[in-house]
Amino acid sequence: MSLVNGNEIFAEARKGHYAVGAFNTNNLEWTRAILGAAQEKGTPVLIQTSMGAAKYMGGYELCLNLVQQTIKSMNITVPVIMHLDHGNYEAAKECIEVGYNSVMFDGHDLPFAENLEKTKEIVKLAHAKGISVEAEVGSIGGEEDGVIGEGELADVDEAKQIAATGVDYLACGIGNIHGEYPDNWTGLKFERLQELADVISTPLVLHGGSGIPKEQIQKAISMGVSKVNVNTECQIAFAKATRKYIEEGHDQNDIKGYDPRKMLAPGTKAIEDIVTSRIDWFGTPSAK
Repeated sequence: MSLVNGNEIFAEARKGHYAVGAFNTNNLEWTRAILGAAQEKGTPVLIQTSMGAAKYMGGYELCLNLVQQTIKSMNITVPVIMHLDHGNYEAAKECIEVGYNSVMFDGHDLPFAENLEKTKEIVKLAHAKGISVEAEVGSIGGEEDGVIGEGELADVDEAKQIAATGVDYLACGIGNIHGEYPDNWTGLKFERLQELADVISTPLVLHGGSGIPKEQIQKAISMGVSKVNVNTECQIAFAKATRKYIEEGHDQNDIKGYDPRKMLAPGTKAIEDIVTSRIDWFGTPSAK
């Protein structure tokens, strides 16, 4: 199946009170694991690159080509959305030109008036080419590609103004953070989420989905969250499985155990398992 922009998929998710997973890729193994899990479950999936990951992988065009060619080589038939995660203004414009199906313009660290104006510009550029747009209001806590958020609660009026620009999905800070959650984290702020959901029909996005308890994620989905981002859990699972492979001596004792295809296989399987389980958590229906 060719890549899609996801507008209909996420609108249906909002109406149906389920979510679609958005999983970051960092290389070929990540890409194959995410696509393989989605295909096995028969569900649509959003595969995304951060600015840092795209730079590491060789640029946005290479990332897009990698996903497109992997879809072809694996005979992936479920809908796949290629998305820029936490892009600044220039990155969003570049991905629109390159041919991503969806872009996030993250202007939360700008003065609100500037965030609003640039979001409007990105929406105009993207929609002219049938590309979806995600925006953000209210800082997501933690660190993402050097951008540090304090975990603000999104202002409801500001969120309404951003939604009115015509964005296709909206990330709002509701106490969520990127990376691992500290022991003193007090949980998602559902009162603010309800306030947002009451006045915004746009599908809402939960960033920092790694580490939030299942019951809190599912409650947020029932209240209007339609896209859940997962990255850190996959990174941790990959590292843990790879470390186990080496600590058990497979790289030295198995026949050609040092072959990177063998060394990276356990980590790739671990990512696939995470993606599979999160699809179940989110209640994503089969597209088959």
